[in-house]
Amino acid sequence: MRLLRPELLQWYGLFGAALAWAGQHVVNIGAGLAHCTDASRHWGMDIVTWTIVVSAIGLTFALLAEAAAISVLLETRDAEYDGAPPAGRRHFFALAAALGNVLFIVAIILNVVGALAATDCRQA
Repeated sequence: MRLLRPELLQWYGLFGAALAWAGQHVVNIGAGLAHCTDASRHWGMDIVTWTIVVSAIGLTFALLAEAAAISVLLETRDAEYDGAPPAGRRHFFALAAALGNVLFIVAIILNVVGALAATDCRQA
């Protein structure tokens, strides 16, 4: 028995990693600004801890989205991507999501590397 409907897996697989990257990116920017701004420096934010925790959460959601996309892809492997709906549409979206999620996972990893490499608050 399936716990989730295939349509929910399809849409989470398509948008889950993008939303995870966007959330991780916005929170990392906010944490960096709070760490480097004089008005909020007394908060004592540890930028490295925030970056690692938020990025781990984002990476987890992105990997779950990739797993959802691959699950739908395997479920519809007999359908053509331009086949009759709903199987053809699910297969098409799963193909797009499986590729797109890899790109968002790499973007999350690059955000972590960039945020951890620039924690010294230099002014431009």
